[in-house]
Amino acid sequence: MDIILIKVLGINFIATLVRSTFGFGEALIAVPLLSFILPLDIAVPMSVMLSVAIALLVVVQDHKKIDVKSAKYLVLAALIGLPAGLGMLLYGNDKWIKIGLGILLIAYSVYALTAKNTQAKTADHNSLWLWTCGIASGVLGGAFGINGPPLVVYGKIKGWNPSEFRATLQGYFLPVSFISVVGYYFKDLITEEVVLYFLKSIPVMIPAIYIGRWLNHRIEHKKFFIYVYIGLIIIGLVCIINTFI
Repeated sequence: MDIILIKVLGINFIATLVRSTFGFGEALIAVPLLSFILPLDIAVPMSVMLSVAIALLVVVQDHKKIDVKSAKYLVLAALIGLPAGLGMLLYGNDKWIKIGLGILLIAYSVYALTAKNTQAKTADHNSLWLWTCGIASGVLGGAFGINGPPLVVYGKIKGWNPSEFRATLQGYFLPVSFISVVGYYFKDLITEEVVLYFLKSIPVMIPAIYIGRWLNHRIEHKKFFIYVYIGLIIIGLVCIINTFI
């Protein structure tokens, strides 16, 4: 086994563990680290294929915990926001957009960690919150591949517990990531090398999913979103720092 493959497997194990534990965030770990050892046109499609596989296994495991109605409408809303995100990616000022995103994530997370919990758990498929968060996830996903932060906001408002949050986000990521894989296929980015790295990562991905599920079910409800918001602050800092590297 060559050193590059060992590094790829290690990165994918850690990224999958984070995704399975918290429901999102693996792209912020996998893609930047993989880009040091693989071309982006291999790292990104492989990461998205892993996202589909992770989401599929979690959905099979915990489908009864998915808020199906919310997941369905979040996907529809994300598809509305996706073209705007792609436009930002193609025509926006990458540096200032990332700095703005980082500041927004940090500011909201600090607010959420310090504010009293006064939000009502009344969000449904007709709510402004669902459509706002869903569209925002599509915009951020199209621009940066970062769908998760707006979904955190909606999950907190909805009052999901950790296992519901994890499962419902996979119900969202499964179709969204699959659509991305189809797009990569038609752009000839699903190459033999990408598929081989994906297949070789499955043996480390499966135990990481089960370990993450075990951790997720043992995190206290009150502490879960504290950990998630700390993760968002880290993501925000990464977005800002990356613009100066």
